Amino acid sequence: MSDAATLGKSNQEQAVAAWVNYLNQLRLDNLLRALNRQDVNLKDALASLHDATRKIDLEVVAANRGGVKGMHGFIAEVAEVGVGNARSQILGNGPTYQWVNDNGPVDLMRSGVEIQQKFVAAGGRFGLGAIAEHLQKYPDFVESGGKYQIPRDHFEVIQTLHAMPREEAGKLLTLGGDGPSLKDWNRIHAFFDEGSVGIESLEPSHLQYSEVQKGAYRATLEAEEGSLRFTDQSLRGDAYQESRPTLREGARATLVAAAIEGGTAVALAVVEKRRAGKQLRDFTGEDRADIAGEGRFGVAKGGVRGFSIYALTNFTATSAAVASSIVTAAFGVAEQANKLRRGEIDEREFIENAELVCLETAISALSSCIGQALIPVPVLGAVIGNTVGIIMYKAVSSSLSDREAALIAHYLSEQRALDEQHAADYQELIEKLDASMSDYLGVLERAFSPDIEIALLGSVELALELGVATEEVLNSDEKVLAYFLD
Repeated sequence: MSDAATLGKSNQEQAVAAWVNYLNQLRLDNLLRALNRQDVNLKDALASLHDATRKIDLEVVAANRGGVKGMHGFIAEVAEVGVGNARSQILGNGPTYQWVNDNGPVDLMRSGVEIQQKFVAAGGRFGLGAIAEHLQKYPDFVESGGKYQIPRDHFEVIQTLHAMPREEAGKLLTLGGDGPSLKDWNRIHAFFDEGSVGIESLEPSHLQYSEVQKGAYRATLEAEEGSLRFTDQSLRGDAYQESRPTLREGARATLVAAAIEGGTAVALAVVEKRRAGKQLRDFTGEDRADIAGEGRFGVAKGGVRGFSIYALTNFTATSAAVASSIVTAAFGVAEQANKLRRGEIDEREFIENAELVCLETAISALSSCIGQALIPVPVLGAVIGNTVGIIMYKAVSSSLSDREAALIAHYLSEQRALDEQHAADYQELIEKLDASMSDYLGVLERAFSPDIEIALLGSVELALELGVATEEVLNSDEKVLAYFLD
């Protein structure tokens, strides 16, 4: 394969890696943006809740607004604004409620809709009597799109009894008890049968009647804060799950990589045949079969490359450029292994070629990483970096002159001769050491012989062997007697 073809193939490989990395980065960027938005959403939601608590404390409770019987109504209005806005803001939708606070026909505004709250328990009509009184004062309230808002628990009872047929209502309690009674059913149906207000003009508050009483609103809003934080964590978890790699995206990366590598393989096969002097119109069936085979092989390699890069970059701490180089090196070493099995190269050539493949893929990875860092444009930076790096490597690797090559060869020859000389000297020293040790062990054996005469003669030999002066060695009867008797 020519240098240009090799460079083109390397660029294609790093382009696939850079594209997979771009997909991964998009998911991470989306996650970071979602988490940053959620930080703002939580801050705004809690601020709405805290503002509602402050207003109730100062403008309602401290001011004794509404008195003993009516205070809970104002608490409900402010709490509804705080809770409603907070629940909207935690989802990133912004505030929707506004407290009108003018003692007029409208208590709240929600996205342009007028709302009149009726938190009334007196009379046992779940606030329907208060709604009828309000409608007498403001008969156009419902026709103009206004809504009556009642406690959530009251609305649930009204909704259930309104939908209940008379036959079933006859089974309800008639005298007290914890549940709704037949009397409640009759009151509710009488109200809606009158026709001034339909059930569609009623809506539930976020809060129950008991939750907005003077002694309960703080616990209610504190519980709401806990609920908001739980919702916040759930939304963050959803954002994280959406940012995780998926089988669908992995399949997409695999298919795109297979298409790119297959197309590149076909193009390179056509170029090689054109370089051989064949015109396109002269291609035979065999030529087209060869090109198709290269294309199929390229598709298979590309699929493996795309899936492997996607898996390595998402499930291990591996950059896309390095992941591509790992796959490329694996393909290259496998190709050299096949050549070794077929006997086309020997073991030494296999090792050298495998080292060269790994070196070139490492240079490609490093160049792509540097290029992407210097040119932060998806894919383009990696391709430019890979091109510059490979060209520089090829230029450097082929720049040695004949003289420099000869010097290196001469140096290697000298090193080999020196190794041989050292080996010979080492062997000679070993032989001398073996001989010396043999003599020494023989003398030592005689010196410690159980035969006294042999031991005495051996001791003399050992002393002389160890360098004791001859005149100090007890090697005669006279020296022995003189040494022990003097």
